[in-house]
Amino acid sequence: MRGFLAAVMCLCLCLVLFLCPLYSCALPPPCDSEIYCYGDILRQVQTAKLFDDDKHFVDMKLKSAPDIILTAFHNLTHGDPNSVPPAVLRDFLHKYFDEPGKEFAPWSPPDWHDNPQFLAGIADAELRSWAEKLHHLWKSLGRKISSDALAHPEQYSQIFTPHPFVVPGGRFRELYYWDSYWVINGLLLSEMTDTARGMILNFIHLINRYGFIPNGARVYYERRSQPPFLSLMVESYYQTTNDTDFLRTALPALEQEYLFWMRNRSVAVEVKGNKHVLNRFDVQVGLPRPASTSLNSDAAERLWKELHSGAESGWDFSSRWFVDGLGNNNGSLKDTRTSLLIPTDLNALLCRNERTLAHFYRTLGNESEAARYDKAVSARQEAIEAVLWDEKRGVWLDYSLVTNTSHPAFYPTNLAPVWADCYSHPSMGQKALHYLQTSGGLAFPNGVPTSLVDSGQQWDYPNAWPPLQHILIQGLSSLPSQEARELGFDLAQSWIRTNWLAYVKYEAMFEKVIKKRFIMCVCDHNEVQGDLGFGWTNGVALQLLSQYGDRLTSGSNGNSFTSCLSISVSVALLCSAQTLFL
Repeated sequence: MRGFLAAVMCLCLCLVLFLCPLYSCALPPPCDSEIYCYGDILRQVQTAKLFDDDKHFVDMKLKSAPDIILTAFHNLTHGDPNSVPPAVLRDFLHKYFDEPGKEFAPWSPPDWHDNPQFLAGIADAELRSWAEKLHHLWKSLGRKISSDALAHPEQYSQIFTPHPFVVPGGRFRELYYWDSYWVINGLLLSEMTDTARGMILNFIHLINRYGFIPNGARVYYERRSQPPFLSLMVESYYQTTNDTDFLRTALPALEQEYLFWMRNRSVAVEVKGNKHVLNRFDVQVGLPRPASTSLNSDAAERLWKELHSGAESGWDFSSRWFVDGLGNNNGSLKDTRTSLLIPTDLNALLCRNERTLAHFYRTLGNESEAARYDKAVSARQEAIEAVLWDEKRGVWLDYSLVTNTSHPAFYPTNLAPVWADCYSHPSMGQKALHYLQTSGGLAFPNGVPTSLVDSGQQWDYPNAWPPLQHILIQGLSSLPSQEARELGFDLAQSWIRTNWLAYVKYEAMFEKVIKKRFIMCVCDHNEVQGDLGFGWTNGVALQLLSQYGDRLTSGSNGNSFTSCLSISVSVALLCSAQTLFL
């Protein structure tokens, strides 16, 4: 996987320099920086593979102004950037760049304190001790951007945000968008309301600057977003603090973000003579790849646009987005067509956003605006049921704009409308429960896999991701049937025990779980950076420990971790994944 991703990254970097001068690129690069997003230096450094992690270089700080460094590189290469030996390139980087992390000033969250109240509700002593250690991790994951990054933004890929924040950890040194929903919920359980508030204000700052929230706080992310969870972050904060003044402060930005998604990521779909407006991921960034026997320049530009759209979904990458030449859900990475699919989870999330915004306006006494969002919820629910609901299968499915049919593949997000409470008939929830029980997705003791397709992509089988587990568990726990609620608890128990066992063994939290039979180990050591992480994994674990703490058990009888490994034939491989910088 690591080698494959590196190869794809190499193609990405080669295309940046070579083809944009040769072809008229209709779509812009990821950002305007000729050092961080395109150009000779980026291509040379990344294709030379000077670092184990492709993200390393684009997180480095410039020691001089960009034009000085660009001129120096031009003089070094005598106009021929292909001639730089790796040793010379290393010397150039040492002279003109600082290592990643120079953008931060020392900071420890002042609102952190021992023994938040939720810990007392965890009955199992081992799990309670583990939760306390997770609570301590917030101090290690806290970051504050230095004043120099504010004064000289052109020398950093880090986008300045005014308040301290919590990062995912490891190689992910910046604020990320949808990760932060689970991080903030964890911070609120830890009674760190000031830190949570500051993170929300950072997102509002980004909306005021860009009109939307970028994928992460780096310039190379600034032309794509991620699933819009800000309204739910504000909801969590308001439910904890009852701060109506903050609600009033946040609402204009929430409105602006909603309008961004409706104006830039919506599409009309006609079903049985009726038109419905739904949303998709559709990033207008694309650069053609080098000349290839399989793709001409136009096709390559479309592919890079689709890969950016896949990254915006948070699922980068997955067979979920594959559409082959016949319009079927088959193929490989080059068949990614994210923008040609209407995802169930994005539309369920926007439905929940609309309901949340209606509640916010009603709370502040603005009934006319509340009614406008009530109407949006009704229209969204009608559209979801007309386009995404599959009565035969009893579940919601992604919809293809190519074939005007549903994709029948299993994903945990097929049940996202249950989590969002975006369905009109109670029977739909029960049918979705039956679908899940017969889908094959529950056949794994350490978490529900992201799909049942082993494509080699990280958002596919056998990987299980914390946010998807939480969305599924919360959805099941919201259903009226005891059967659904017990299944939600069983999934929470499996997930908590898997992550606890890993922490006992490695004293680390990880980005995701990878299931392999008969063995338990970590990935390549260079990929595992769990010692300072992992934000959303910690947040999900704390939420489940808070919700089910009176019932969850570690299964520990005081024996060593080795004896625990025999509890399951299918155990977990946990690692922090290499992701693409695009």
